[in-house]
Amino acid sequence: MRLFVTGGAGFIGSNYVRHVLATSDDEVTVFDALTYAGNLETLQDLQDDPRFSFVKGDITDREAVGAAMPGHDMVVHFAAESHVDRSIVDPDAFVKTNCDGTNVMCDIARRVGVERFLHISTDEVYGSIDEGSFAETDPLGPRSPYSASKAGSDLIALAYHDTYDLPVIVTRSSNNFGPWQYPEKVIPLFTTNLLDGKKVPLYGDGLNVRDWCFVEDNCAGVDTVLRKGSIGEIYNIGAGNEEPNRFLTDSILEILGVGEEMIEYVEDRLGHDRRYSIDCSKARALGWAPQREFREALEATVAWYRDNRWWWEPLKAKQG
Repeated sequence: MRLFVTGGAGFIGSNYVRHVLATSDDEVTVFDALTYAGNLETLQDLQDDPRFSFVKGDITDREAVGAAMPGHDMVVHFAAESHVDRSIVDPDAFVKTNCDGTNVMCDIARRVGVERFLHISTDEVYGSIDEGSFAETDPLGPRSPYSASKAGSDLIALAYHDTYDLPVIVTRSSNNFGPWQYPEKVIPLFTTNLLDGKKVPLYGDGLNVRDWCFVEDNCAGVDTVLRKGSIGEIYNIGAGNEEPNRFLTDSILEILGVGEEMIEYVEDRLGHDRRYSIDCSKARALGWAPQREFREALEATVAWYRDNRWWWEPLKAKQG
């Protein structure tokens, strides 16, 4: 089997490529534009694997996608603009990449005739929920340019299934964490700040709740859905680790042996959703379940950033 993985030089995509190469005989082509969050150094340990190949290209470039996709059996579409704060500052980039790019990907995929097209999305498309958990059939309520662009891309992909019979499946994952995550997201940002003796910026009252899923567990879930999921369906993937941001922050402080004086409360993000929660029973029915306990996975993640300054220090230096 030949897999065409967009955004494979990014955080979740690169971890997914490692998962596939370690657990199957499949060949993988990574298609990535290498924007600020995509980095070839993230894939350096895979360069000598004969089943791995890389093509630099933008998912909004119809000619580039049309040249690279033929010959592949399945598409796993991770590529997206993905940071809420950046979407508030520059929403145009998010609509272009996430909506226009997904349209190009789906159109080329239907012309090529792929066996499956897995579109990777986020639990943020549902919006905030005070009690209970969102199911895949619940209406969408995105509240940021990022989540709105992802909701739009979901609907574009599903429309290609309904209109053109493209074999689309959608996954919506909760907040991921783990190795190789660009240090603008909360866990690598807080960890690397503390490793450098800097304070961590905590939004608002710190009580916004997220479900934290270790990236390797998410990648296993994504792969299960790719191979066992039903065409035209949506699958939530989460770990059930719902914790407020203050608990997450305190846990990182404790792991690194520093006190709460390193917390700097900052003005809350615009439109900051209070709580995300998703029902993942549909994905679990396929035989998948998360394997890593939250604290163990968080300690392993912090240790990875402590041991891999070579990777993240240049990235933070570029941020200024």
